[in-house]
Amino acid sequence: MEVLGMDFGCAIGSLRDGKFPDKDCLLPLISKLLGYAIVAASTTVKVPQILRILKHKSVRGLSVVGFELEVVGYTIALAYCLHKGLPFSAYGELAFLLIQAIILVAIIYYFSQPVRTPTWIRALLYCAAAPTILAGQIDPFVFEALYASQHAIFLFARIPQIWENFSNKSTGELSFLTCFMNFGGGLVRVFTSMQEKAPTSVVLGSLLGMITNGTILSQIIFYQKPESKKEKKVN
Repeated sequence: MEVLGMDFGCAIGSLRDGKFPDKDCLLPLISKLLGYAIVAASTTVKVPQILRILKHKSVRGLSVVGFELEVVGYTIALAYCLHKGLPFSAYGELAFLLIQAIILVAIIYYFSQPVRTPTWIRALLYCAAAPTILAGQIDPFVFEALYASQHAIFLFARIPQIWENFSNKSTGELSFLTCFMNFGGGLVRVFTSMQEKAPTSVVLGSLLGMITNGTILSQIIFYQKPESKKEKKVN
């Protein structure tokens, strides 16, 4: 019995015989289920951040460059997974995250008026290069190099935000819920990537994302109390 690439046959068979399914049967099934759960959750993961910005009409404390680099990283990661022919459950969230990340950057631009010329140039360069990368119409060696650089891109996307939080001793308009889901998704994706026998570079990318998102999440928790006390004093 197979549904969406998930083989329930061995698990159901073991349960019918009154036995608990062994790990060789259970782990791949759990991996697939978790993979699809991440894909489903990814459809709304950045919505809390978008709504927070729209509610406060502010991008205070947010690193614009960090969010731009996120878009670039998601584009390269999605293109690579498509090119490698990995199962949708192993990378599906990247498509939804990319769409939401683009919307988020557009909103940040809107509330960061006036937008400077270098920012527009970066946006135009992305729009020119993204279709070619997503279509996989580049040299295989260049593709591998791009994906290898994608890890550094995500790292440098997080570092400006981590430093911004540390410098301000505040996380500004960062959404706790979005950061929590990013961290949780990264944690689960490390397991599913290993279980799906994804390339080592994919596993390392997931691990790096989990660590950096975990750092930002800890900053939100750490700086949240001081911010709450300041707000009470003002009121």
